[in-house]
Amino acid sequence: MASVRRVLLSISTTKGLILMPQFLLIRDIMTIQRSFCEKAFNPNPLLARLLQEPSSRIKSALDSEDMSALKSSGFSWEALVNSLRSSSPQKTQLVLEWRLEKMLEENVRDHDCFSELMHLCGMVQNLPLAMRVFTSMEGQGVRPTSSVFNSLIHACLSSGNVMTAQSLFEIMEGSEGYRPNSETYDAFISKFSNLGNADAMQAWYSAKIATGFSADLQTYESLISGFVKAGKYDCADKLYEEMKMSGVMPNIPILDNMLQGLCKRRSVGQVKEFLNSMLDVGYEISALMAERLVALYVEVGTVEDMEELLVTLMIADQVSEILSRVHCGIIRKYAMVDRLDDVEYSVGRMLKQGLSFNSPDDVEKVICSYFRRAAFDRLDLFLEHIKGYYELRRSTYDLLIAGFRRAGLSEKVDTVIKQMKSAGLS
Repeated sequence: MASVRRVLLSISTTKGLILMPQFLLIRDIMTIQRSFCEKAFNPNPLLARLLQEPSSRIKSALDSEDMSALKSSGFSWEALVNSLRSSSPQKTQLVLEWRLEKMLEENVRDHDCFSELMHLCGMVQNLPLAMRVFTSMEGQGVRPTSSVFNSLIHACLSSGNVMTAQSLFEIMEGSEGYRPNSETYDAFISKFSNLGNADAMQAWYSAKIATGFSADLQTYESLISGFVKAGKYDCADKLYEEMKMSGVMPNIPILDNMLQGLCKRRSVGQVKEFLNSMLDVGYEISALMAERLVALYVEVGTVEDMEELLVTLMIADQVSEILSRVHCGIIRKYAMVDRLDDVEYSVGRMLKQGLSFNSPDDVEKVICSYFRRAAFDRLDLFLEHIKGYYELRRSTYDLLIAGFRRAGLSEKVDTVIKQMKSAGLS
């Protein structure tokens, strides 16, 4: 453990070059995400109490809590720290310090407890405290494991101290009892994926495979995301096919990244093919996917493409939120070219299905189309038609007032102002 002590003594919080496995130097790194607790954190009085207590009383407040009762109610340290850190970083540190002190007082010898605490330190980017946890664990005579080192690497990467993370990785490589495992490599792969640094990400992936580890779902997710961010869409396509051949089923983030890559290539035909392959095996598209699809079809697709998309999603029994987005995209597409008959038909069809506009921008595009055509009476009918389904925003009232003023329709201006006041937006 002498080499570990040297790493701890030489820790520096200054960001520098990221040392890769002997053959690559890259700049900067971001945070790593990992979950140590699957249980949801049920609301309890502890968080509210800690927020109310002054910092000087945080530890005494924790001393007075019945931790056994909290644990039985679904309490988790990760959820508490995550909720507390945004409002009071100082109190969060005191909570973590208190937990370490209690573990030492109780002579805890479970390395998983120390590993979890180091992970929590990484969540709040507190590397010095994570190092203190590690040395305290060593002082208790608890031997580190690969999981412990992974948590410490996580804290280093989260805090931007990548040189220390690399040094810890090298210590693991030279050890017998805590060598790098699949999760160790995935930590670095994930970080370079977040940066969109395809070369560094690929280097760590190659090192993982060369060591004898195989790619799992998390690995594929990070790699595909990184390649899409880097604009290396062919690499993402190749990896996606490799993943399917290996029998690993894609998750929603992977599918979203693949769809994003196809949309960035502005290939409506490939998007249709990919979407159909998803729906054929029972996947539901997410709100983000629907947003990407509608944006692509509005920009480069035809309205017939969008009508076909709507039918496809309806047959696949997608949720109303998704269908609403596509309906609005179709309406937007018709409004852009002032096809008012088609706008009105599409609005009526959407409302009959119990759906409505979900963005003032779409409503305002329709209004602008009526103004361009000077179809003021039809605009009145449109506004009356959507009244029970959609509540106008201030920006929409402002648009109506400006449009009617330009048209010299002072009576309509007065009417809209009265409606605006009635809606409490004066």
